[in-house]
Amino acid sequence: MSFSKLGLSDPILKAVAELGYSSPTSIQKQAIPVILAGRDLVAAAQTGTGKTASFLLPILQRLDTERKLRGKRIRALILTPTRELAIQVEANVAGYGKYLNIRSMAMYGGVDSEPQKQQLLAGVDILVATPGRLLDMLYQRALYFDELEVLVLDEADRMLDMGFIDDINKVIDRLPAERQSLLFSATLTDDVRFLADTVNEDAVEIALSSGAANKPKIEQWLVTVDKDKKSALLSHLISHLKWDQALIFIEKKHAAAKLVSQLEKRGIKAEAIHSGRSQASRERVLTEFKAGELGFLVATGIATRGIDIDNLSRVINYDLPYQSDDYIHRIGRTGRAGASGEAVSLVSNDDFKNLCAIESRLGHLIARKEFEGFEVKKIVPVSILNYVPKNRR
Repeated sequence: MSFSKLGLSDPILKAVAELGYSSPTSIQKQAIPVILAGRDLVAAAQTGTGKTASFLLPILQRLDTERKLRGKRIRALILTPTRELAIQVEANVAGYGKYLNIRSMAMYGGVDSEPQKQQLLAGVDILVATPGRLLDMLYQRALYFDELEVLVLDEADRMLDMGFIDDINKVIDRLPAERQSLLFSATLTDDVRFLADTVNEDAVEIALSSGAANKPKIEQWLVTVDKDKKSALLSHLISHLKWDQALIFIEKKHAAAKLVSQLEKRGIKAEAIHSGRSQASRERVLTEFKAGELGFLVATGIATRGIDIDNLSRVINYDLPYQSDDYIHRIGRTGRAGASGEAVSLVSNDDFKNLCAIESRLGHLIARKEFEGFEVKKIVPVSILNYVPKNRR
């Protein structure tokens, strides 16, 4: 099936073709016709399935009309949990709408608000925003919703996890009743469904199956290692296996800086992104990494979602995440759009409970590999696949 069969206009099809999109993904095939028909939608789709295009393409088509916007007005609002995702989604708007007369902007905190206010003065067709900065602009009367046509909640489960529910509700209370509402989430938990019922009216629901056709091609394996040998093992793997690039996840920002220093002492250039760095620094580092100028990027959970890196060959879990769903989102940074990828985890004895939760979530054990010189003193037992964390019992 081609994109032309979905009812998209020629300018959009031309832009999509230039970006190398040959045929729609499963979520795109199902969501685009529903959105074009004007229906509300609740969709569950994992990272890497093409969900961003599934809502942006039909929204661009809907907004591609001759209409003069008043100042401080928007036609479509896309709420995202992080600055990085807001920037990425707005970049997608620019790419897909290359041949359309559509004005868009990303709005997020951590930077001066005045330039954002100036952009809003002329009116914006598509605004991609984080909840906190959006509310700040509303309170300052820099933005009004009376001409809004479409609302998108992107990564809804992540926004709830990050505690944005009150901010989201404050935004929803200010929106026109007559609008199209779209909610996208990696998982449809009870909390997400409750939010969906609040936002949507008689919505169509799409949930991608976990069948083989929808699974990314990611080789997963782990190495058990004593905690004090982790950085040495990572350096060894990079050198021994001749890795040229990897996104390395770590839990704490001070540990990220320490790991960068340890890698550089062994001749491996790396940079870190975390909440303690300025937005300008984070954007610079990400740009270098995406361009292949930087081989190794150490990131805290800030990069778990919202960073779209073409042809990323591998992700490394230097630390296992505490939430099993975060593991799924992390490894989803690789193996995208039909490409193959690799996910490697360095697991110490005190990671055992997290490993149990992750492998229970996957439904299988992750393959283990051993490397000479890194035999462990503290054994990591084989997981209990029916393990249930205390907070879910």
